[in-house]
Amino acid sequence: MENYVIEMLNITKEFPGIIANDNITLKLRRGEIHALLGENGAGKSTLMSVLFGMYRPEKGEIRKNGEVVNIGNPNDANDLGIGMVHQHFQLVEIFTILENIILGVEPNKYGFIEKQEARKKVIELSEKYGLKVDPDAYIEDITVGMQQRVEILKMLYRENEILIFDEPTAVLTPQEIKELLQIMRGFANEGKSILFITHKLNEIMEVADRCTVLRKGKYIGTVDVKDTTKEELSKMMVGRDISFHVQKDEGKSGDVILSVKNLTVPSKTHKNNAVRNVSFDIRAGEIVCLAGIDGNGQTEMVNAITGLERSSFGTICLKGEDITRAPIRKRSMEGMSHIPEDRHKHGLVLNYKLEENLVLQRYWQPEFQNKGFIKFKKVREYAESLIDKFDIRSGQGPLTPARSMSGGNQQKAIIAREIDKEHELLVAVQPTRGLDVGAIEYVHKQLVESRDSGKAVFLVSLELDEVINVPDRILVIYEGEIVGELDPKKTTPEELGLYMSGAKRDMIKEINDAG
Repeated sequence: MENYVIEMLNITKEFPGIIANDNITLKLRRGEIHALLGENGAGKSTLMSVLFGMYRPEKGEIRKNGEVVNIGNPNDANDLGIGMVHQHFQLVEIFTILENIILGVEPNKYGFIEKQEARKKVIELSEKYGLKVDPDAYIEDITVGMQQRVEILKMLYRENEILIFDEPTAVLTPQEIKELLQIMRGFANEGKSILFITHKLNEIMEVADRCTVLRKGKYIGTVDVKDTTKEELSKMMVGRDISFHVQKDEGKSGDVILSVKNLTVPSKTHKNNAVRNVSFDIRAGEIVCLAGIDGNGQTEMVNAITGLERSSFGTICLKGEDITRAPIRKRSMEGMSHIPEDRHKHGLVLNYKLEENLVLQRYWQPEFQNKGFIKFKKVREYAESLIDKFDIRSGQGPLTPARSMSGGNQQKAIIAREIDKEHELLVAVQPTRGLDVGAIEYVHKQLVESRDSGKAVFLVSLELDEVINVPDRILVIYEGEIVGELDPKKTTPEELGLYMSGAKRDMIKEINDAG
């Protein structure tokens, strides 16, 4: 009889209107990396939240090393050596990185918190695993990618032996992903056991030993990764064949829709400017992708363009009109749609119903209100049409609280709202973050359709495959400056990597200096 470090046997978890986990069994071996794969809303995060004590199942039991255990809350899980990196960050924004990492396990002496020893341990862990952070930076001032590092360091700090990674690479750069996968393999070699939720089939093929597939809350099967293929896994996940190539014809660009001239945006975390004297145009009928390693000014540039931050210099024009100081609603009404980087902070009102979130950008329009009173029937009908069109899965349909939906379906809701509203410019920041391969295929199709209908699309992505396959032009940003403009049909991942790391800029500078 095989020994398992964790056994989740016949787990059933229900929410209003939906069975999130329907009689699922999952067994984790000691020292293995076990991937958990499924569509958005398949029940993966729910199952791991049951293991981590955030939910109590209606049926089933959990065993550790063959013994039945009762996990009533995350503290019980931590006591059993179970740690979790959450898909949606569990961080206190007004605390520093150090304070977040030690929260709940603060070292103290005579009732006073002893931060010095904790700081030393955090710095050692961050350097050892290539997750460098500034312990004194505040969460509200750092990028989404940096927040992900903090989540991983929280778990490392607690020295857990069973590690749950819920979409840990969703906001990391290709290099950071490679390093993290190596770290995970190192953990497994040390005897730690890893449960790894991801939608990225390449990562599963590269690092996982076994993979369990869920679909619509049900168990589909467990396979040895060495004996399967990406195509087989994707078909198990969505129940149909998936195309991994973006289908698009040659673009036909028109008038300039977005014009950015000499844009400079200050940094919140250091004295230097985050964006430095950047200029570019985006025309109707083209997709332009901003590519770069996270933290090189992408967030600040997008925030300035969409109105979330003020620039210190330069101009932003939408269809020839200067919107540099325009409020966010005016930008929206003038034809700008925005799929934000942080769906919780800037994309949704989590305590609102799904239908309310779907009309956030339009509720004041005559279609949805009359003399200040909302036409609730029209809102409901509109929400139902978007739910059907974009396959947004929610237990109570339009009445589902946004907070209770899976991350991928929250993302689908934002994409549906922003693409469906009248727009001339779509600013899409990490639009496929946390989506399964079927949903990614659909979103890419929507971006191309927006382009083909004469819209301008400004895509910001950390995914190399997306950067090369989706856009018509690539702008590479490094340390707040545009260091290259590339043709995706003619460039390679290696050349793109040289530009993203700054190596190409340095090489050109050396040649110019020598000349």
